[in-house]
Amino acid sequence: MSFRIALIILASVVAACSTPKTSPSPKASFSADWAEFERLAKRNGMRVSLPPFETTPQTSLKAVEAAIADANARFDFIGKIKPNEATFDNTIGALDDLSFDLSLVANRTYMLKETSENAEHRAQATEAIKRFDEWAVGLDYREDVYRVVQAYADSKPKLDGEAKRLLEQTLRDYHRAGLPLPKDERDEVEKLRKELSAATTEFQTNITNAKKELKFTAAQLDGLPESFLEQVKTGDDEYTLQANVTFHYLNVMRSAKPEATRKRFSGERKRLAREKNIPLLKTVLQLRARIAAKLGYKTWADYRCEVKMAGDGTTAREFLMNLKRGLEPKWQAELEQFNALKRRETGDPNATLKMWDAFFYMNLLKREKYSVDAEQLRVFFPYEQTLHGMFRVYERIFGLKIVEAVAPYKWNEQVTLHLVYDDTTGHPLGALYLDMFPRDGKYNHFAMFPLISGKQLPNGNYQRPTVALICNFPTPGKDKPSLLSHDNVETLFHEFGHALHGILTQTRFTRFAGTSVPRDFVEAPSQMLENWIWDKTVLDSFAADYRDPSKKIPEAVLAKLREAKKATIARHYRGQLSYGLVDLSLHSLTEEEARIVEPVALSNQITEAVYLKPQENTSFVGYFGHLMGYDAGYYGYAWADSISADMATVFENAPERYFDREAGQRLRREIYEVGDSRDVNESIGKFLGRPRSLKPFLQDLGILDE
Repeated sequence: MSFRIALIILASVVAACSTPKTSPSPKASFSADWAEFERLAKRNGMRVSLPPFETTPQTSLKAVEAAIADANARFDFIGKIKPNEATFDNTIGALDDLSFDLSLVANRTYMLKETSENAEHRAQATEAIKRFDEWAVGLDYREDVYRVVQAYADSKPKLDGEAKRLLEQTLRDYHRAGLPLPKDERDEVEKLRKELSAATTEFQTNITNAKKELKFTAAQLDGLPESFLEQVKTGDDEYTLQANVTFHYLNVMRSAKPEATRKRFSGERKRLAREKNIPLLKTVLQLRARIAAKLGYKTWADYRCEVKMAGDGTTAREFLMNLKRGLEPKWQAELEQFNALKRRETGDPNATLKMWDAFFYMNLLKREKYSVDAEQLRVFFPYEQTLHGMFRVYERIFGLKIVEAVAPYKWNEQVTLHLVYDDTTGHPLGALYLDMFPRDGKYNHFAMFPLISGKQLPNGNYQRPTVALICNFPTPGKDKPSLLSHDNVETLFHEFGHALHGILTQTRFTRFAGTSVPRDFVEAPSQMLENWIWDKTVLDSFAADYRDPSKKIPEAVLAKLREAKKATIARHYRGQLSYGLVDLSLHSLTEEEARIVEPVALSNQITEAVYLKPQENTSFVGYFGHLMGYDAGYYGYAWADSISADMATVFENAPERYFDREAGQRLRREIYEVGDSRDVNESIGKFLGRPRSLKPFLQDLGILDE
């Protein structure tokens, strides 16, 4: 039983797609009015809801305290059930109902912690989440509730499907919490877990709050696009950038010609939050190693991977090491090209690629050898045009209709609300908030935040989900729209895949809804959808020069883009493998090792062996948010990539390829709707219609010939 918050763990002219094969029912209507959306849901045995967001700092804390008080009373009630009166509904089902109700408060509080414009509100929401998390840890140690659950399990109930799986996983959670341990040991684990919960929340908050303002002259920013410079100009020859804003960082790393500028910006970003977070990280690693040992696991990685596809830390590590070895020849060949470019550009015959050079020389190689200039493609991807074009693509293949509505409340003026319908029945499927541009104090990466989960309610109605995408795309200029890079568009298609995973769920229990699948699978469906933006037919449906909509991206340019991607894919994966191996190594420490290890030294050693030598006087692990929530799980990106490459072949071999509605409906039915209500290996097999294969992934990497 776990009540922890799951963070999975973002127009001028719009070209319309052709009409889908299956037309909407004549009775289907797609109102943009929220009240009508609610009424329609009710008529069809559903409930749609928007979170009642707290608007003051104090109310977030009070909401969490009230939720805890109510939950305690309900737990007390379950704990008093006589063993012979225990049923599925008043034990296992009741716990899932409780989890759902708690998540309503916790999820919105967590999001306000990351998005509120009010610094005091963010601080109070952080305090509220700390209290909630500490309290939630204690739920696993309610012996009275555990006895009732165990009594029900001992009655050997005849269950099947989701109900059987929920009972099994509830018992597994109790075991993983240490309930079978003697009370004194169990109490110690509970105490350690509460300490860990507070430390991880603090680590994440420090990342969100970390800022560093950097000023440059025009000469120091030589090479950056004029459209970007206009946004950050603060004086006659002064440009102010933020090291904590991801798109500022990427622009500098990819385009700034002066090496000193890239080095300075890279160094400042990789020093963010380190004073507070490096000591915290040491504490977190020690707590995790100690908890794992007390629960009977060799390492925290083994503990965390037990419930994932990998099964244990060793399997996850071997997967990454095999990839590292397989990519070695290609990585060395790419490195040789990057070094040659740097020697030519600097005039230094001994120059070698540094950490702050990787993006710059990768882009230079793409421009020179493959005639790919990513900046020049931005004119094809104004934000509004791209967003609505993506909507039409996903509407077509998944059988949806997405309508923008007026939000009754929004935490920032740029937030938009969208209603999602089934295009055949007209039934409401869920709601989606979009918070897409950076601002001070806001979460500074890209993620889907679940707000209201899908669930069969006790009254028989089905609660449809509400989710939010929190992203940081380039801010619109004074006279220009936000222009996305091709990479940004890839991210948009990816993150919206997570939103669909959340919204399209049909599971009976909140435990299995949406993205509540093993962490080494959760990225696979979204990573598969990245393939769409490499296909000309898809891009032609929305990508057009916003200044002249008749201009599309030529096929020759796309072919070069694909060629360039493959030519530099080893660099990408060696970078990803370094993150994954740092994460697994930090979480594969024994208690004794965790006490003496220096996280920065260990991470630097691994990064240099796998990728490039880290910059001196930096400590990226202090700003590596995935270490909290995705701990011992970063390998899952590459693991999921191996699955997504295989899944993409279903569309590639379909009659209408990436617009194939039958394949889209199968993805919706076999992956999105079922969530974790069955083993994901079964879901993958049903979608593929055959056993899994690594061949497509290895071909994508250039390790196997096509």
